[in-house]
Amino acid sequence: MTRLPHLSKNVNAWQNRGVSLPTTITADASCCSPSVTSAITADEAEQLARVFKALGDPTRVRLLSLIAGGQGGEACICDLTEPVGLSQGTVSHHMKLLTEAGLVTREQRGKWAYFAVAEGALEAAATALRSV
Repeated sequence: MTRLPHLSKNVNAWQNRGVSLPTTITADASCCSPSVTSAITADEAEQLARVFKALGDPTRVRLLSLIAGGQGGEACICDLTEPVGLSQGTVSHHMKLLTEAGLVTREQRGKWAYFAVAEGALEAAATALRSV
């Protein structure tokens, strides 16, 4: 490992040899100008975080994929349990989180709930990140 001599010793040695060091450092204004010009609001960030948190679970991503690939772009809760190998209660919990995040819509038909991917939800999340 290379060891560097103590910087203050070098500075003192330079000054003893008559080398003058600058007392101020000026920076080009373009290097220090803020590159961030806008941001999403706190409410928008909260909603977007819910979306990405919902998508942060592999089971929920699979459920979303199953729904999107279902006949007519929808799926009954009864058809979602077997492909993911989870109980109806667990799948219902995941679907509740996807619904609250605005990624899917829920429609009650008799005793069964049908889910569809919310129109524009995924595109809106991607756009929100690109516009920041």
